[in-house]
Amino acid sequence: MNDLLHIAIVMDGNGRWGRKRGLTRSQGHYAGSQAMERLIYAAGEMGIKVLTLYAFSTENWKRPKDEVNYLMDLPAHFLTQKLPVFMDKNIKVCVSGDINGLPSHTRNAVTSAISTTKDNDGLIVNFAMNYGGRAEILSAVKSLMREVNRKDFKIDQVNDDMIENYLYTHGLPDPDIIIRTGGEQRLSNFLIWQSAGAELWFTDRYFPDFNRELLQQAIEEVKERKYRYRQEKIDC
Repeated sequence: MNDLLHIAIVMDGNGRWGRKRGLTRSQGHYAGSQAMERLIYAAGEMGIKVLTLYAFSTENWKRPKDEVNYLMDLPAHFLTQKLPVFMDKNIKVCVSGDINGLPSHTRNAVTSAISTTKDNDGLIVNFAMNYGGRAEILSAVKSLMREVNRKDFKIDQVNDDMIENYLYTHGLPDPDIIIRTGGEQRLSNFLIWQSAGAELWFTDRYFPDFNRELLQQAIEEVKERKYRYRQEKIDC
């Protein structure tokens, strides 16, 4: 059994993976969806409780229209096709992000997957779609301000827990590890609030090549970091 509750992954490098092989960026994204499926099943088998996958950011709307359209079609097809497997494997689907901003066919597939799997109590797969960390915090602050006005709270009563109640990830534990593939070493507006205590792990491998072995490597390296940190505190 794995003692890490929540792993979040920035699935970067799909388009570059495709181009490097003489394929289109869309073909790279499709290969990424296949890697994502394998990773979801591996995470469940490894005892991970929550897997958050950065599927589409608010910044991704700036990409070429054809690529954006494909990225909107891909999750709709994926969730529709894999829903029976998710049910069989007791996987629960959640989504973090502004799903109202998604095209109707994508939004319908997302809401159907959430509704169908809501009673499952195995691995939680949280897709970050139309997600941006700053937009999430801004939305939470606006919601909190409306509650303050409605209930006549005093400003000094506002605390971390109240803000977290309005985050997209409300009800989920903060991530233990944030993994980013593709060689970049930044969060790119991902889980800004929730990442305060997370360990960061980066790899040059593009996401279509990310697999169970690399996930296990990340987990083991983070466990070693935590062990060394505890020892350092004891030695002090």
